[in-house]
Amino acid sequence: MIDTGSTGFMLLAASLVMLMTPGLAFFYGGLATKRNILGIMIQSFVSLGWTTVLWIAFGYSLCFSGGEGGIFGDFQKAFLNGIGVDSMYSNGKIPEIVFVAYQMMFAIITPALITGAFVGRVTFKSYMIFLTFWQVLVYYPFVHMIWGGGLLAEWGVLDFAGGIVVHATAGFAALASVFYVGARVDKNSTPNSIPLVAIGSGLLWFGWYGFNAGSEVAVDSVTTLAFLNTDIAASFATVTWVAIEWIREGKPKLIGLLTGSIAGLATITPCAGFIPLWASPIIGIAAGLTCYLAVQLKNKMKWDDALDVWGVHGIGGVLGSILLGVFATTTVNAAGADGVIFGNSSFLVKQIVAVVAASAYAFIFTYIMLIVINLFVRVKVNKEEEEAGLDVSLHGEKAYDEGVL
Repeated sequence: MIDTGSTGFMLLAASLVMLMTPGLAFFYGGLATKRNILGIMIQSFVSLGWTTVLWIAFGYSLCFSGGEGGIFGDFQKAFLNGIGVDSMYSNGKIPEIVFVAYQMMFAIITPALITGAFVGRVTFKSYMIFLTFWQVLVYYPFVHMIWGGGLLAEWGVLDFAGGIVVHATAGFAALASVFYVGARVDKNSTPNSIPLVAIGSGLLWFGWYGFNAGSEVAVDSVTTLAFLNTDIAASFATVTWVAIEWIREGKPKLIGLLTGSIAGLATITPCAGFIPLWASPIIGIAAGLTCYLAVQLKNKMKWDDALDVWGVHGIGGVLGSILLGVFATTTVNAAGADGVIFGNSSFLVKQIVAVVAASAYAFIFTYIMLIVINLFVRVKVNKEEEEAGLDVSLHGEKAYDEGVL
């Protein structure tokens, strides 16, 4: 019997997560230079289309059918074979097609997160190849291993909504891509539209309620816990980032405030439905401080991660996955585990091993994959294309009609 409340909520949650990809496009589009607005936005929007094709064809099946205790699932549900309107998800509350749609939205946004790191430097053709193989060989196996009953799930690793599966893998893949493509020609690039960044950030924060609360795949006490933990951590991270920047630079910056909110959201993601409410402010403060320092380290090391994907998503995902091993408790979610402060240090060890392994694999695989792609399709744009901007040189369009402005 379908639980209409849970089904309605999950359809709403899937819609919210879908909205995050256009939100990401606006967020990145505002941060990019005027010559690369469309070049970065198309990389997000194209994932809405192409990732859906991959997901329906075989992605969902590789993630969520068969392969118990393994790395991949099987092709039993390829092209949604055997999934009808009456097929129910394993919790018995929602139709499986709703779960298919919800998880598809996660698959869409995860590789799009990476694009902020190499804005203005990568050809669109190579990106399409990257988008395809990165999902199949990085995202799908970690979804299966943690959320699909695979290897890491059997070992006891937890990730409520994607600290390991989404943010750690995408963040360290972003860093690898920066190392491969190198720095921009114009290293003094400035955001073209901070208001557009604010719109994107607002959509991401709004969509994140579906991202985290929806990961309970039902409407119950854990859903509400995940919802409020998400907002609290994001808020404390936002204030922390602004405070640090204000003290260090003498002025509160909107870009810093918005970046801090995303850091808090990324960090709370693996923890949202497994920790008590009192832990979320601590996680938010830790996120604001740690991700800020990570961005400063990136700047000092001259890693040209243009939009701070590694420092915000990568480090946020790693930090949140580790702090889950500290603050998790079965008193708020019986399906979770107890962390260090509740007497279970072995769970923390598992979380550390899993997130370090996932980050290392994503980094190494991404770097090697870019080398291989470049053997067949040029990955990096040439100097003339980069200086002209990808909007004109690759896409033949301009974001703004400058003759009218």
